[in-house]
Amino acid sequence: MNKVIIYTDGGARNNPGPAAIGIVIGEKEYSKFIGRATNNEAEYQAVIFALKKVKQLIGKSKAKNSEIEIHSDSELLISQLNAQYKIKEKNLVPFFIEIWNLKQDFKDVKFIQIPREDNNRADSLVNRELNNQSKLF
Repeated sequence: MNKVIIYTDGGARNNPGPAAIGIVIGEKEYSKFIGRATNNEAEYQAVIFALKKVKQLIGKSKAKNSEIEIHSDSELLISQLNAQYKIKEKNLVPFFIEIWNLKQDFKDVKFIQIPREDNNRADSLVNRELNNQSKLF
């Protein structure tokens, strides 16, 4: 079985405000400006991007036999995805459903909360993207 560890982060300035996501899959790094969003929406969108990207990288057939670990420093995100917290913000429900559907492409997907300092690479990708975007305006 193939195991893939992914680090994700999402953030918004002024919450809601300009938002970006950062994803680290092994040595590969991805970041994207996602427009206006809340911090929580950005965190969810980072996981969605990560699951789609890892499936693209390893292929559909390999994905079916892969265990994915999503590491994030967002307590709310991880607790909601692990069904420990209810989703009170209705705007997060479609993201939750999309992640639930994407999980079906893999043998197993685990969501693991990590300390903020262990998520530096993904966090720096978010900040770099937001800083680059702010230079445009």
